[in-house]
Amino acid sequence: MTFNDFNFNEQLAEGLDSMGYKTPTPIQQLAIPVVMQGKDVIACAQTGTGKTASYLLPLLHLIAANPTEQTTALILAPTRELAQQIDQQAEGLGYFTGLSSVAVFGGGDGIVYEQQRRAIQNKVDIVIATPGRLMAHLNSGILKFDHLQYLILDEADRMLDMGFQDDIMRIVGQLPKKRQTLLFSATMPPKIRKLAHTIMHEPEQINIALSQPAVGITQQIYHAQDEQKGLLIRQILSSGKYSSTIVFASTKEKVKAVYRDLKSSHFNVKAFHSDMEQLEREQILLAFKNRQVPVIIGTDALSRGIDVEGIDLVINYDAPHDPEDYIHRIGRTARAATTGTAITFVNRFDQRKLQNIQQLIDREIEEVPLPEDVAAIPVSERKPQNGKPRRKHNHHTKHKSVKPAPKQG
Repeated sequence: MTFNDFNFNEQLAEGLDSMGYKTPTPIQQLAIPVVMQGKDVIACAQTGTGKTASYLLPLLHLIAANPTEQTTALILAPTRELAQQIDQQAEGLGYFTGLSSVAVFGGGDGIVYEQQRRAIQNKVDIVIATPGRLMAHLNSGILKFDHLQYLILDEADRMLDMGFQDDIMRIVGQLPKKRQTLLFSATMPPKIRKLAHTIMHEPEQINIALSQPAVGITQQIYHAQDEQKGLLIRQILSSGKYSSTIVFASTKEKVKAVYRDLKSSHFNVKAFHSDMEQLEREQILLAFKNRQVPVIIGTDALSRGIDVEGIDLVINYDAPHDPEDYIHRIGRTARAATTGTAITFVNRFDQRKLQNIQQLIDREIEEVPLPEDVAAIPVSERKPQNGKPRRKHNHHTKHKSVKPAPKQG
């Protein structure tokens, strides 16, 4: 099957050719015909399967066939990074159609907000937005969806996990009841099904290989304690085997700590977290995509907010709490039929997490022995608090008070 089989209009087909699209992925093969028939769709497909094009292509085809002077489609996404990526893909695929789109997200300066406001007032064809910032524009009265025909919720499970359900329902309440609604989600927990039942009309369900890593990923684990992880990751990155690496840590504080450790060891590395300005985050992602920065460190928000080909290594510095997050993290590598490696550090307190991951993927992950010098590092036997090992105290020794040193100068 090729994209020619969908009979897209000439301008859209030209955009496909210019972007090198040849053969549709399984989710595209199943979803595109149903969307073009005007049906509501619930699609369960993880990141990296081509789901964005599976709704953008029929959407662009349908809007181009019946152009209006109004905003016709709304796409909701959980993060600004994903919203921007969808906008970039819509711009590329729809370049020859003349259709317009805008990414609406928070965190930018006044100039960004003003650009969004002007695009909305000019009634772009497609608005791609995070729920929080979209509510701000709706409350200001400049954005109205009286003529909306299409609503798409991308990574719906992530939006609910991030607490956007109330915003989503308020947004839906301001949309025409007669519309086509598409819901894409990597997982299908009961809360997603309940949401779908509330906002959709007789949706057709599509499921694509849920919760299974790509075949081309070599998965490995190291049983490494927190004190051993720093030397271990430095040795892995120094091996010269990998040219593009994402490191996932559990919190932004841990992201910063790993970044400081690697930076002090003269690695070309960047941290990516929510304390940064939007422009700085965009510059880091661009540098990473352009291979100017070989290593980037982030939290799980990065696992669903980055779309970069050719990543050959993913390191889980901290084992993820949710086994589904493991799927999303390692899904950053081995994309588009390539190969890649995913390494997870598992400490003594992560055994249950490891069991849950292996149960989800229905296989045991290969254990790699620690290098001798890493294994020789002494480790604490007590559980860390707030990410820091607790010191052992001798309860028979009185603690002496220490006076602060006098100020110099």
